[in-house]
Amino acid sequence: MWIYEKSLERPVKISRPDPAFAKLVITQYGGPDGELSASLRYLNQRYSMPTDKAKALLTDVGTEELAHMEMIAALVYKLIEGADPKDMEAAGWGGQYAQHNHGLFWTDANGVPWSAKYIACLGDPITDLAENMAAEQKARTTYEHLIDLTDDPCVKDTLRFLWQREVVHFQRFGECLNDVQEHMSKMNTWCGYEMRK
Repeated sequence: MWIYEKSLERPVKISRPDPAFAKLVITQYGGPDGELSASLRYLNQRYSMPTDKAKALLTDVGTEELAHMEMIAALVYKLIEGADPKDMEAAGWGGQYAQHNHGLFWTDANGVPWSAKYIACLGDPITDLAENMAAEQKARTTYEHLIDLTDDPCVKDTLRFLWQREVVHFQRFGECLNDVQEHMSKMNTWCGYEMRK
C-alpha cells in the first residue's frame, strides 16, 4: 500500500539549536491541530467516504500528514540537539527532560498530552469533510503563529513548506466536498438517509 523512502519529504535545517522554540513547535507533533491528529483523523474517516476518489484523497493526505509529523520530529530533535538538563529547564522543558530526556512525546506547547478527543469522525461524509477543512485552517494558523515566533530563516523555511501543504490540503478537501455532495445528490441520499421530497 505504501512505499517508504528513508528521507524526509523535505529536508529540515536549523541555523542554531533553540530548545525554547522546540517547546513551542512540539504542538504540531502532538497538539490538537497537529500532524498526528490530522493523520489519524483522515486515515480513519476514509472508510465512511461514499466514493473511491474521496477514499483515495483521505488516504493520500493522511499518509502525507505522517510525513509531516516526521518533519516536525526532526525539527524538534535538531532544535534540542546538545541541550543539557539546565538548557531544557531554562527553556521551560524541565518536565519533558525529567520524563523523556530528549525523547519526543506527543504534547502541545503547554505539555498537555495528546488525546483521542482531538479526532473528529462522525461517519457523515459531508460533516467530516467540512471538519477536515476547518482542521487544515487551524493547522495553517498555528504554522503562521510559529513562523512569527522564530527568527531562524532555516526553521521558517520548513514551517512555510508545511504551511503551504495545509493550504493545498484545504483546497483538495473543498474539491472533494463538492464531489461528494454531487455524488450524494445523484444517489438521492444525504448523509446516508434517503432525501425527503
